[in-house]
Amino acid sequence: MLSMSLSNAAEAAKAIVIYFSHTGENYSVGVIQEGNTAKVAKEIARQTSTAIWEIKEAEPYPIKYNDCIARAKKELQLKARPAFQGNPPDLTGIDTIYIGYPNWWGDAPMVVYTFLEKAKIDGKTILPFCTHEGSGLGSTARNLAKAFPKAKVEQNGLSIYGHVAQKDADAVKTAVEGWLKKLGKLK
Repeated sequence: MLSMSLSNAAEAAKAIVIYFSHTGENYSVGVIQEGNTAKVAKEIARQTSTAIWEIKEAEPYPIKYNDCIARAKKELQLKARPAFQGNPPDLTGIDTIYIGYPNWWGDAPMVVYTFLEKAKIDGKTILPFCTHEGSGLGSTARNLAKAFPKAKVEQNGLSIYGHVAQKDADAVKTAVEGWLKKLGKLK
């Protein structure tokens, strides 16, 4: 059972973890049933006791890795805004959004931008985290800050190798804990 003070509980109630993650064939881990970013998102939600919401694309990305990255590259070049399923959650009363995604071609997938444009994030603090296979956050945090100037996008986001997220839960737990402590989100 998770124990927390009332102030920590109140802070957790003002935050949410929102993420996009890809399943199917992934670079260096093969075919997966739970995405790399999903694993990190769930650990952040666990450690912060916050709600969690998954962005699901309306037209699923291809299962085959090369087909998926080809589509992602084309969407990036076109600055496309692919649709996602459903409507964004109600963010009334939410101050902090942990936003997670795989780093595709140095940026968040375009479906993440679609979501954020519809989610009414002005005035909110955005804490980005991503999975990758060598490029870290890349320019994702800067790109998000440029695209959403009325939100406060933290530039010191968390990046975790996808193969680590997929295969080493203890390393994910440690990395998330260190990041959250650095941000002052854990005591």
